[in-house]
Amino acid sequence: MAMLSLSAAMSACADERYEGAAYAPDTERVLYRETHWRYSQDGVGQRIVLYRCPRGEAFARKVVTDSPSASAPDFDFVDARDGYEEGVWSRQGRRYVYTRKDTAAARKETALPDRAGAVIDAGFDAMIRSRWDALSAGKPIAAPFLLPSRGSFLDFRIEPLEQGNGAASVRRLRMALDTWYGFAIAPIELRYAVADRRLLTFQGISTIRDQAGRYQNVRIEFAAPTRSDAAERQAARTQPLVNSCAGAST
Repeated sequence: MAMLSLSAAMSACADERYEGAAYAPDTERVLYRETHWRYSQDGVGQRIVLYRCPRGEAFARKVVTDSPSASAPDFDFVDARDGYEEGVWSRQGRRYVYTRKDTAAARKETALPDRAGAVIDAGFDAMIRSRWDALSAGKPIAAPFLLPSRGSFLDFRIEPLEQGNGAASVRRLRMALDTWYGFAIAPIELRYAVADRRLLTFQGISTIRDQAGRYQNVRIEFAAPTRSDAAERQAARTQPLVNSCAGAST
């Protein structure tokens, strides 16, 4: 489940910035923060994400290009705390997935398996949007998600939940492994705004690890987007990353 980097696009608008705060479950203790920039370049959607310590220093960065598709984009992720890297890239019509465990390890790269309907990283959000009508009708959907550390896909099932209070404005979804052993891994729960199909809350296992290298169970609350500009995005792309959040206040 840890491959799900739901640093997904928050809306369909270009040139926007939005913030997310990741909390420890059932608390208001901030574990880390996310700042996202989304824009278009030569007609292709782009994203930059900075992952920040609780007090604001950036320790990891992700760059996403919605090519060859928004649901299966190329991306590059690096965590400066230990040098972990992962991503997908394209060359001469072929695609590759890579990982690097830490700064002392060699980069491992393999050809990306061909899977119909594949979903990669932030492409999760685009997939949800493209199948919104089915989910709105109460129908579950299935999709294969890339797990970069394995270089392969896992099959997931996304199903709508009872809306409860706020049914007219919020859609609740649950995402779980679509296998016989799926019961062993806690599902991810999502809340989307119905009006603009914007991700409001993610609750489950994050790809962002703690200082000990363990994947964290988090609740991420996303704020509404604001406008951004090219200078701001360039600064995000080149901002130095810190190698520790030790001593950061929460």
